[in-house]
Amino acid sequence: MEILRYTAFSNDPEGGNPAGVVLDATGADDAQMLRVAADLGYSESAFFIPRGTGRFEARYFSPLAEVSFCGHATIASAVAYAERQGPGLLRLDTRAGRVEVTTTVEPDGTTSATLISVPPRTTPIAPTDLATLLELLHWSPDDLDPALPPRVAFAGAWHPILVAATRERLADLAYEMDALATLMGQRDWTTVDLVWRESRHVFHARNPFPPGGVVEDPATGAAAAAFGGYLRELGLVTPPATVTVKQGEDLGRPSLLTVGIRPGQEIGIEVTGTAVPLVR
Repeated sequence: MEILRYTAFSNDPEGGNPAGVVLDATGADDAQMLRVAADLGYSESAFFIPRGTGRFEARYFSPLAEVSFCGHATIASAVAYAERQGPGLLRLDTRAGRVEVTTTVEPDGTTSATLISVPPRTTPIAPTDLATLLELLHWSPDDLDPALPPRVAFAGAWHPILVAATRERLADLAYEMDALATLMGQRDWTTVDLVWRESRHVFHARNPFPPGGVVEDPATGAAAAAFGGYLRELGLVTPPATVTVKQGEDLGRPSLLTVGIRPGQEIGIEVTGTAVPLVR
């Protein structure tokens, strides 16, 4: 396998979320893919298996386990493919369902990618789970923004969403990693999407990812898509709408995710970002 290294949702190798990218994993088994992901040590790596022109089976692995879908590794892989084969449309068969990605070369020469998620879903979070989650994060109910209620949201992977009342609360992240990993494994949650609203269409996010063996994800495309579905289902935006998510600032790896929200609950959420190679 040719293993590439890209960072997604940034034009700067010092920003964004690094991902391993394998554009042709034909013949690789699960153990091999997991070993590559563990050796790289990034929050996720993507493995594409060609299934015809512009169509791939897409597999995603953290250093510890396979995940159903990963947004930043999808963006990184699509950009890497476009830089080698030219921009266009890719159809990905993921464990979560069909995801389409369109790549474009911008006037400055940067390549961007837009994925369209599977149809999102949002469910209430059980009161006991919310209480436990807040305890493990060292948050209290008073730390939450009452205008954006806690939920569990899906757009390829499940993410509990907690919206902080202040930027200071979001900045102070210190949680019980092992206990949170256990809870998330029991509930099939991939990351916890911690958010603060700067303005109506601008949000800041942090994403603990203990089930993947990662303290925090610098940019989480799957969570951004789930958050877009959350905003639409709860009537917190009026589609069509574009939302900006700033992530990774507290880690020193600033990332920018653009979330496109179209009308219709069964319509997937668009997540757009750039990606650049870490090693040429």
